[in-house]
Amino acid sequence: MRKIINSTYISLDGVIQNPQDWPSTEVVDDAAGTIQTELLSACDTLLMGRRTYEGFAPVWAARSGDPYSARINSMEKYVVSTTLRDPEWNNTTVIGDDVAARIKRLKDQPGQDIVQYGFGRLSYTLLEHGLLDELRLWIHPFIIGTGGPQNLLYRDTRLTTLKHVDTTTLKSGLVILSYQLS
Repeated sequence: MRKIINSTYISLDGVIQNPQDWPSTEVVDDAAGTIQTELLSACDTLLMGRRTYEGFAPVWAARSGDPYSARINSMEKYVVSTTLRDPEWNNTTVIGDDVAARIKRLKDQPGQDIVQYGFGRLSYTLLEHGLLDELRLWIHPFIIGTGGPQNLLYRDTRLTTLKHVDTTTLKSGLVILSYQLS
């Protein structure tokens, strides 16, 4: 069975929204790009909620010429949405109903692992149904200081325990914490 691996950027104060607008560290560290490329290369499917799709599709569909862009644009993509009807990003399928069962069937298919970026309603659905296997939190070394509950990792949910499996500290001060769900 394939694993679903969530990879989420988060600030020290718990903000997860709009990381493209966050400040960058002054330290250049190629390791972050290497780690993201290795994750994407180990997966053959991208799973997204509608908000992540709306942020990713226009950016990645317009990029080419590097291994990461080539991989993300060519792989199978699934977006969970009840409002999106005709996705323009190639190889994208909309899951509009029976979400947990359809994702379970997707996990049961042969292939590489499945990556999910961002942490929103879809992530909580995966947790609720025992479908999320690994969580990688990319903790950025700053406090955003703005945003409401919709911008934070926190949501009301059931208790979920995780097992720490890895910590990677980058020169930039970014720390990647990896957990398996118990």
